[in-house]
Amino acid sequence: MSGVFGGTVKRKEDPRLITGQGTYTDDVKLQNLAHAAILRSPYAHALIKNIDVSKALEHPSVIAVFTGKDIEQRVGPIPTAWLPPDSDIKATAHPALALDRVRYVGDGVAMVVADDLYAAKDALELIAVEYEVLPAVVNQEAAMDDAAPLVHSDAPHNIAFHWQAGDATDEMFESAPVHVSHRFVQQRLIPNAMEPRSSVAQYNKSTGSLTMWVTTQNPHIHRLLLSGILGLPEHKIRILAIDVGGGFGSKIACYPDEALVGFAAMELGIPVKWTEERRENFLVTTHGRDMILDVDLAGEKDGTLTAIRVRNMANMGAYLSTAGPGVPTILFGLIVPGAYRFAHAKVDVYGVFTNTTPTDAYRGAGRPEATYLLERMVDLFAMELSMDPVEVRRKNLIGADEFPYHSALGLEYDSGNYQQALDKAIGMIGYETFRKEQEELRSQGRYVGIGCTTYVEICGLGPSQVAGAVGFQGGLWESSTVRVHPTGKVTVFTGASPHGQGEETTFAQIVGDRLGIPIDDVEIVHGDTDRIAMGWGTYGSRTTPVGGNALAIAVDRVIDKARKIAAHMLLTVEENVEFDKGIFYTNNEDGAVRQATFQEVVLQAYLAWNLPSGVEPGLEGHSFYDPVNFVYPFGTHFCMVEVDRETGEIKILRYVAVDDCGRVINPMIAEGQVHGGIAQGIGQALWEGAIYDDQGQLLTGTFMDYAMPKAHFFPEFETAFTETPAPQNLLGVKGIGETGTIASTPTVVNAVVDALRPFGVRDLDMPLTPEKVWRAMEKGGESA
Repeated sequence: MSGVFGGTVKRKEDPRLITGQGTYTDDVKLQNLAHAAILRSPYAHALIKNIDVSKALEHPSVIAVFTGKDIEQRVGPIPTAWLPPDSDIKATAHPALALDRVRYVGDGVAMVVADDLYAAKDALELIAVEYEVLPAVVNQEAAMDDAAPLVHSDAPHNIAFHWQAGDATDEMFESAPVHVSHRFVQQRLIPNAMEPRSSVAQYNKSTGSLTMWVTTQNPHIHRLLLSGILGLPEHKIRILAIDVGGGFGSKIACYPDEALVGFAAMELGIPVKWTEERRENFLVTTHGRDMILDVDLAGEKDGTLTAIRVRNMANMGAYLSTAGPGVPTILFGLIVPGAYRFAHAKVDVYGVFTNTTPTDAYRGAGRPEATYLLERMVDLFAMELSMDPVEVRRKNLIGADEFPYHSALGLEYDSGNYQQALDKAIGMIGYETFRKEQEELRSQGRYVGIGCTTYVEICGLGPSQVAGAVGFQGGLWESSTVRVHPTGKVTVFTGASPHGQGEETTFAQIVGDRLGIPIDDVEIVHGDTDRIAMGWGTYGSRTTPVGGNALAIAVDRVIDKARKIAAHMLLTVEENVEFDKGIFYTNNEDGAVRQATFQEVVLQAYLAWNLPSGVEPGLEGHSFYDPVNFVYPFGTHFCMVEVDRETGEIKILRYVAVDDCGRVINPMIAEGQVHGGIAQGIGQALWEGAIYDDQGQLLTGTFMDYAMPKAHFFPEFETAFTETPAPQNLLGVKGIGETGTIASTPTVVNAVVDALRPFGVRDLDMPLTPEKVWRAMEKGGESA
């Protein structure tokens, strides 16, 4: 099958994106365009005693220079859009430019606007800032100490919020036959999209309207937030997100820099562009992960898991970013029990301010961290019992006949067949054979290991009622308009804002499949707040489960209206008309079959010469779809590795992934999503990590210092799917964009630790650099 739902179709967007025909924000060129550059703090924590911009203003190309004092009454603070309930959250003010204090290296201090980009950057060096340097704190646990410097005076002990869920008690662990405790460190990661953040703003004084091109994953949310920040009515702002060069979560947040560009265009009456340098991207675009996790796991001697408890100290950086507080709480905490039948679970989360870059969503956002601690704990639990870790998983997985399943933390998992995915992955990797060969290889001095992860994730973010209940300051429904043109061609306007994931293709497949038309007859429009009524964007693997179902409903409404017109054309009643593969046909009892093509019916809808009574001309379908539940993809991943005894180098021998995202629309695109996710997750396991020194200086601020995975680092991934349809949405689909990242990190670490068992190693902190692995083998035990 090709061209419709379930078929492998090449991506419609690729010819544009891979031949240099895309339009990225920095490609936007306007007449009289000025350029902005931002002066950033070199200190992690300091008082601003004075700022002298006089020399910068003397530069012949400089148009204006703004400091925090200049804009204090005209640019509002950057808001936090996720306020977890019952957490005593301290959503402290985040000024677009620092006023009297900087709180991390990269904090904006002043903005120069010049008629030339290089002049703007030169002028930054002419600004004299007098700082009084203050003590800084970068580690969240240290920041909670009584003696730690305060990042914000109104946040005692630097605690931004404290959130709890669940009911596991001390007694459950103290009296358990088996009790395993461990501390994990989820190192900080730095997202690196192909195009760094960028913004172009154009203000029309005569109409009072502001047009902005922004590298964002959620243009309507940006419009909403910028309206409040800039004091401009929402309907006067147009946000365009054309090709944004990827986001991985880092382009969800609303940043000061884009707001400053909008302000400058309004203030100066000229278009203004700002594009961050790669160095700025490392410093100020939100980081991900950065959690310290103390975990207790209780169970029986037969391998049954009974209770889990987690204390999470999450580093939020200097300010609470847009969705930052939701990551270590709702997205992390509620999925801690994973795919297992825990009777009890408890999560205790402290969000902590430090003098570092703010953290926010990064691919998977909370769920990789939860899956990592759980899957590492299952291996430690198996090690404690001398049981096979796969057997512990099999014993505790939720059964296929137990759905819908209510987890110990209150979620209702929609559907699943976890054992099927596990069995399929075991068969693909040849688990039993490997275990037999492993001992033989060890006797030869070869240290090979195998790691397994069985996971479930929460995604398809909605429904809106739940979003409100967990403190998200917005709805999580999605809109779609399906406009059929007189010739039968279709334009779809979707509120989701895909940015490279492939929905321009998969959405066309949904439409083509339901209408029986070629997918080349379908155009997908997104990323423009003036053309699309409303949308909540792309993140949390929500585009297809929410936006795709909004689209399907809108298409069905088109068919419903077209059926009325077809019945009139075919001289029968609506109930006697069937629609299949683009043909309306009669099913009268007399056996006489009359038919009309979809295109013929559409043309009549627009000619309106002979429509049935009460039917208006034209043919469009609209939908505002709010899901009734999240969706819960799941799967099993295996990895085989070999560790070099002399160097500590890790070689990935094989990687097998079996994922279940419900019905698969396009297998090739789904595989591509899994491949990218696996690479990203392995990157965290083996190479990536942001490092600050004690003064808050980012030591990994360039690609020379921060290891990005490359294609040749990996073997060919072996992927497969099982299909367990989501029961609560029309398409039966779940999400796939984050599964690879969620599963691969613990899978690889489990494999490496398995390889190191002869050395007595129980765990290693990520990333598993060769030096760290070599020292662990030399020392015997945990991280050196």
